[in-house]
Amino acid sequence: MQTNLPLSPARLWDSLMEMAKIGGTAKGGSNRQTLTDLDAHGRRMLQAWGEAAGLTLTTDRMGTMLLTRPGRDPARKAVAIGSHLDTQPTGGKFDGVLGVLAGLEVMRALQEAGVETEAPIVLVNWTNEEGARFSPPMMASGVAMGLLDEAAMLATTDTADAVFGEELRRIGWQGEADPAALREFGAYFELHIEQGTVLEREGLSIGVVTHALCQEWLDVTVTGTESHAGASMQGRRDALVPAAMLVAAVEAIALAHGGRGTVGRLTLSPDSRNITPSEVRLTVDLRADDAETLGRMVTALRERAAELTSSRGVEIAVENFWTSPLVPFDPVLTARVRDAAAARGLPHRDMAAGIGHDAVYVARRLPAALIFTPCVGGISHNEAEAITPEWAAAGVQVLADAVLATAGVVR
Repeated sequence: MQTNLPLSPARLWDSLMEMAKIGGTAKGGSNRQTLTDLDAHGRRMLQAWGEAAGLTLTTDRMGTMLLTRPGRDPARKAVAIGSHLDTQPTGGKFDGVLGVLAGLEVMRALQEAGVETEAPIVLVNWTNEEGARFSPPMMASGVAMGLLDEAAMLATTDTADAVFGEELRRIGWQGEADPAALREFGAYFELHIEQGTVLEREGLSIGVVTHALCQEWLDVTVTGTESHAGASMQGRRDALVPAAMLVAAVEAIALAHGGRGTVGRLTLSPDSRNITPSEVRLTVDLRADDAETLGRMVTALRERAAELTSSRGVEIAVENFWTSPLVPFDPVLTARVRDAAAARGLPHRDMAAGIGHDAVYVARRLPAALIFTPCVGGISHNEAEAITPEWAAAGVQVLADAVLATAGVVR
């Protein structure tokens, strides 16, 4: 299972640091949002590195970069390695980038060793995984897997009314390849930082991701009546107070059901210091390890909203925004990741992914595996995001072993 590729953890680390300079922030993070000039700069750097390693670049209509190394048998379906280079506005150096550049390191080592694989191997940089500038996230992988509509995504606008498709053309990264062709991959591997504390807390180097949690996103609107802050407390229909109670209920429901619950956005109207809000809108994100538990969490939230409607004299509407099912990762590929970690003597464990990744969309259509490495304090989407060179080295070693076990090495 263990390969003898001349992987260079030092070169991988240097590449991570070099990419982080593009959009580098004062606090040590990266701001390389999708389809900005900085994104284009990062893409050009990846292209140059890939072509120097003998890879051939193609780009699809969503801007996804595909850097291909041929195999002995061109009829075999390609094995893909991927993640993303785009970041949050105050992002870190490793979220997504680790997966892309670890894949590049595998390609560089193959080139240096002159190793031929049976199947082609493709390095993928997905467009707009983060969804920071254009929503929804995981846009290009969703289109490629037939889960999002291509025309609708190309027409998406950011807060400044810039159009996704127009920005993609402006920075010179809209290709001609059909995104649907990516459904022909034979297997897909993604290496990613955990964005949680489990691996670091347990002293482990590798997380073998068996499945992604199911999710339900809800939009909640609380409607009351605005009134002067100096008016009597009796008879008020302040929309913010029951909204605050719902925020607390989301946390309580998640804890009671062993799931996860978050209110990520809260907006109120008329948003004046001395007026009770007449309308509050909040977003709710509920996640669980199985559909039944998630359903009970949603029901509990709706029941609490009904109670507050009655007791507080307001109207509360709870509407479904987006649903993602529980997504299992391919058991054969997952076993190869597990075996690779064991063969190298790396402490590891099976675990779930509570966060969306391109690999989750891919796994709904193709055999896919997701590998986690620890990150310091579980901090991510933050300029303070950090990993160690040792964790990066462990990740790329396991990634290489699992990929070559799948692509097949010509003897």
